[in-house]
Amino acid sequence: MFRKILIANRGEIACRIIKTARRMGIKTVAVYSEADKDALHVEMADEAVAIGPAPSAQSYLVIDKIVAACKSTGAEAVHPGYGFLSEREAFAEALAKIGVAFIGPNVKAIAAMGDKIESKKLAVAAKVTTVPGFVGEIKDEAHAKAIAKDIGYPVMVKASAGGGGKGLRIVHDEKEIVQAIQSSKNEARASFGDDRLFIEKFVTEPRHIEIQVLGDKHGNVIYLGERECSIQRRHQKVIEEAPSPFLDEKTRKAMGEQAVALSKAVGYDSAGTVEFIVDKDRNFYFLEMNTRLQVEHPVTELVTGLDLVELMIRSAAGEKLALKQSDVKLNGWAVEARIYAEDPYRGFLPSTGRLVRYRPPKEGKRGDVTVRNDTGVYEGGEISIYYDPMIAKLCTHAPTRIAAIDAMGEALDQFRIAGINHNVAFLTAIMHNGRFRDGRISTAFIAEEYPDGFHGRAMDDETRRRFAATAVAAKLARTQRAGTISGQVNGAIRPPDEFIVKLGEDTLDVKDVHLNHGRLRATIDGAPYEAGLRWHPGEPILYLDEAGGERAVQIERVHGGYRLSQGGIQIVATPRRPELAKLAALMPKKAPPDTSKMLLCPMPGLVVSVNVAEGQEVKGGEVLAVVEAMKMENVLTAERDGTVKKINAKKGDSLALDDVILEFA
Repeated sequence: MFRKILIANRGEIACRIIKTARRMGIKTVAVYSEADKDALHVEMADEAVAIGPAPSAQSYLVIDKIVAACKSTGAEAVHPGYGFLSEREAFAEALAKIGVAFIGPNVKAIAAMGDKIESKKLAVAAKVTTVPGFVGEIKDEAHAKAIAKDIGYPVMVKASAGGGGKGLRIVHDEKEIVQAIQSSKNEARASFGDDRLFIEKFVTEPRHIEIQVLGDKHGNVIYLGERECSIQRRHQKVIEEAPSPFLDEKTRKAMGEQAVALSKAVGYDSAGTVEFIVDKDRNFYFLEMNTRLQVEHPVTELVTGLDLVELMIRSAAGEKLALKQSDVKLNGWAVEARIYAEDPYRGFLPSTGRLVRYRPPKEGKRGDVTVRNDTGVYEGGEISIYYDPMIAKLCTHAPTRIAAIDAMGEALDQFRIAGINHNVAFLTAIMHNGRFRDGRISTAFIAEEYPDGFHGRAMDDETRRRFAATAVAAKLARTQRAGTISGQVNGAIRPPDEFIVKLGEDTLDVKDVHLNHGRLRATIDGAPYEAGLRWHPGEPILYLDEAGGERAVQIERVHGGYRLSQGGIQIVATPRRPELAKLAALMPKKAPPDTSKMLLCPMPGLVVSVNVAEGQEVKGGEVLAVVEAMKMENVLTAERDGTVKKINAKKGDSLALDDVILEFA
């Protein structure tokens, strides 16, 4: 077994690998860019080596720098994680030249399956069912148009070396294809150092289901069940689960056996994933093979009880698989939610900055529910503009799918993040979505369920009462605490027993209010309410023990009231005495500034291009500018026809949120 391994990655996956290596008694070496000098994976590792500037193309993607770090530290093996160099044949070859093991598949398998164009050719030759498309590289725009016309729209433009939704665009008609090719090339070059593209048919109403395979260097390959990855946004997975609620045992076995056959055809070893598109009739088509550990591997670990990182390390060290296919048992259900630094209320635009608060739910087993949180950040750390916006991967495991989903909803309610925008409310709303809970999903789920964007989950009567009770309980608790300050005249601070609570545009009458010994009693809109209270003023989460069980409500004090969040719903609640509520209703409302004639930068980012000139007339839908943030290009288009009056930014400029890019006449 290796004594020391280097991890050629960053963030949560680097931390994840370090945990397993530590448990196995293996020392670890971290590498880091200038932006990551204070990162968590650097702190956790036994040693750390600086490898260059913040952009990944100058640090994490430079093979020579990783090789030099191996030489200087005496690392015997390298785990590449996912992304960066994890599927680069040249990287594995460079390590082999200096006698360092690659913790992943052999070079031949990487070459055959790591390249999406070559893997499709191999699959066709092996008579594996594939998605219709052009099995080869796009030469130029004219070639792409001809291919797309022949296949028929919609099509997918995909990066050959891609992954994680980078370098992938769905194109619905010919006028979109030029911009799609340019953005895909740019993203692929920035993320993988390889801008080759190919085109395939986009299957409508698809499910994205993948099979986890595991092999050793002795010809043994098994599959560890499947993962349902259909909940996606911009082709980036958001929610994953294992097993799939859609597959029957017959289809699962057929997909697993086909994945194993394909793996054996290239002599595959280590962990890998064979991805399939599955239609509504359970017909499945080979999509691609990822010759690495997947982001969503924890759900497979939770339902199988296996540690995939350990098994990869053992395979790289030459050990035989200790498992046969008959030994693989799937127990219970696991769900993973990817927590991103992005604003779901503003089109999921990336968010950067300091994590002022980072308090994840408690990990471990409680009853028959397990909570796991894989992360690479810490409170006070920075979310950088240079890398993927993932903050954490929250996972829950329970005996049944609904129990795992409910556990995820509760865990998300307890996940406190402040300082940056994040998608926790969106993830929580999905856990409460009836279609998701029924398992009626496809890769179009988010687009279909939130066609006009995410605006928060609709508030029902139960939540309305809970939020009113939370605001009143917090107000009373603060008042009672103020009453204990020494030196006061007895009775100088007397808590009221009646409130008008404003929730957005709604108001609720809360009467006969009493808070004694952690118990709240009140009448809310004429109906009795009672709950236990667990909270101290200043804490970010208030717990109400209602008749249906304990509920966690995130609470933040704002001017005049509290910002509350629970169950995918976020709102400001303002509790006032009746006489003050009457006066507040008379106050004038401040109108927001008019920005209708401006194009504002939707996130902190780098200007890739400004596509118009001053005085130019533009049509609605026309591309105005492209801004890059967190390795993704964001194309900004005109909302309506107009004339460009003034341009305030140019290519290469770094812009902050809401900086004015251009103005219209």
